[in-house]
Amino acid sequence: MNMLAAEISGTLWLVLWVCGSAVLAAAFPEVGIGLLGVSFAFGLTVLMIAYTVGSISGGDF
Repeated sequence: MNMLAAEISGTLWLVLWVCGSAVLAAAFPEVGIGLLGVSFAFGLTVLMIAYTVGSISGGDF
């Protein structure tokens, strides 16, 4: 059950942070997040998830 919860939470974080930052960059260009901000959001989210739940689930998200 822990592995399933880790996979679900990891996927949820990816969808919320990465897709959310991409939507913000596209819909509101005056915010200034841009392509670099979306790239940082993706990289940092994957890094955060790998360190927090990678040992539980194996990092298959």
